[in-house]
Amino acid sequence: MQRRLIIPVICLVLGVLMLGATAFFTLRDRSVPVPMNASIGGPFALIDHDGRAITHRDLTGKPTLIFFGFTHCPDVCPTTLMEISKVFEVLGVKANVAALFVSVDPERDTPALMKDYVSNFDKRIVGVTGPRESIDAMLKTFRVFARKSKGEGDSYSMDHSSIVYLMDKQGRFATAFNLQQSPEQAAKALRPYL
Repeated sequence: MQRRLIIPVICLVLGVLMLGATAFFTLRDRSVPVPMNASIGGPFALIDHDGRAITHRDLTGKPTLIFFGFTHCPDVCPTTLMEISKVFEVLGVKANVAALFVSVDPERDTPALMKDYVSNFDKRIVGVTGPRESIDAMLKTFRVFARKSKGEGDSYSMDHSSIVYLMDKQGRFATAFNLQQSPEQAAKALRPYL
């Protein structure tokens, strides 16, 4: 009877080993994830909060977080920018990192208003706006949803996606950056890109 159990036991042990190896290679922590060939991001030409031109070329040389929102946003945008600020604080003032806060509402978000708004957050966060056509082109290349919702005149809101994009030092999309963790954990996840 014991000889009949040898083959099933060997199969069971081999199956458990294969399952363990698969789990190890699939779930192991990678310091810098291999970017998928996602076509997110691309050329853009907009205006920063100081009224200067800013393009995709300005993203090279340092990792950049990109978040799309608007200055009249009641909760998601200021919360996200505060979370980014806390991550940058953990990294320290010498960390060569940046963030772009790109307006989905350029009709109201002038450079001056963007400058005033981002002054409430880490100084490495740059407010970005521009003509509607240029904003729409960037929204398309980053696959961002944005549209006007309730309200009339200037009293309207904007529905928009709230992904934080991490671009690597070459200005390429690396990953959707997770802020749903402590600032220390998020800073640890960002460090390999510095």
